[in-house]
Amino acid sequence: MADDPKAPPGVPHSVLELSAFNPVARDNPHPLLKSLREGCPVMRDEAAKVWVLSRYKDIRDTVSDRTFVRHPLNADPESITARLVEEGREGRTSILFLDDPDHARIRQPLAKAFYARINRMRPEIEAMVDRVIDAAPASGAFDLMEQVAVPLPVLVIARILGVDEERLADFRQWSEDVILGLNPVRTPEENARMISGGASLDAYFAELMQARRKAPQDDLVTDMVQLQASGEADVADDEVCLNLQALLVGGNLTTTDLIGNGIWLLLSHPQQVAALRADPGLAAQAVEEVLRYEAPVQITSRIVEQDRTVAGCPMQKSQPVFMSLAAANRDPAAFEAPEAFDITRKRASHIAFGGGPHICIGAPLARIEARHAFLKLLARYPNLRLPEQDLAWRTLPFFRGLEKLIVEA
Repeated sequence: MADDPKAPPGVPHSVLELSAFNPVARDNPHPLLKSLREGCPVMRDEAAKVWVLSRYKDIRDTVSDRTFVRHPLNADPESITARLVEEGREGRTSILFLDDPDHARIRQPLAKAFYARINRMRPEIEAMVDRVIDAAPASGAFDLMEQVAVPLPVLVIARILGVDEERLADFRQWSEDVILGLNPVRTPEENARMISGGASLDAYFAELMQARRKAPQDDLVTDMVQLQASGEADVADDEVCLNLQALLVGGNLTTTDLIGNGIWLLLSHPQQVAALRADPGLAAQAVEEVLRYEAPVQITSRIVEQDRTVAGCPMQKSQPVFMSLAAANRDPAAFEAPEAFDITRKRASHIAFGGGPHICIGAPLARIEARHAFLKLLARYPNLRLPEQDLAWRTLPFFRGLEKLIVEA
């Protein structure tokens, strides 16, 4: 028998109730997500015109199922998913929301070039991590987000792409503006910021691509224009431009949150930080546990292409399916002691990066940066600790990250 899609009393009734727009969820979404997973694991949000899944197996199966689609133009026009179509971009989207065959046509050469570059640049990436952390205050109290977690990922992704380091502040701001496109209930002011930031990035990358055709450099922009020229990448300039922007935005904002969330969790759990200090070989496992326990991206989605049954419930064509990655990653059916943050425990695979053909393209880079950042911070600051403070979390819906994190060295 299908689960009752009407949430019972005491269980969240809306996907926005689970987001950072709700102060309760912004401070700690996990009790709400637990009540949803246990009380209504397949929930219909009639106001937003979406379904919401919260069990690990249901979400794992759905993200891996290629019969779902992603582009917001395929969604019920009354749903909040339809609002993700960016005004001013005429339905243009990156691989994040593209469907096959365009998704595979663009993602495959981009991923091949991106991963090859990351592998070649790993020593340089780790050196950039060292550089940023070495520039932080040697002692006393400082904001880890401002000094490390914010500047580090944008420096790394900019170097990979070939962006001028003197423009890093602009690129961070443009990234903050463009990511508002993932907010389906943005204000007119936020919409204007999104359009302006996108236009600035369009202009910059179009100019950079032309420059690299004339004078190749050791960067990803050069890789992509050369793949275009050789015929290996059947990708138009506009498509390259849009997907480089997506790498820039995704490559710095979410990794910022991964580093901030990770240091907060480690320092909040003295036994765990002691275990990592004693055995640096746990660093990779520590990153995975941070991703499971407090993932930067809280929600992913798919769209039902044809009437069908999903997770035991009949769903109709064009209905969006929102999936709570945060709820799935603490599902006791998949993880033993899911509410415990434990970097020493070997666990099943989390789904913080989504899954299937749309699994996060930047996952390998995020792992490298976070792993080395955790080890470098603990090595440079043997007495790093958290003073008492009121934590302020970002208000961008469906993302989880700290605005500020004061640490004492």
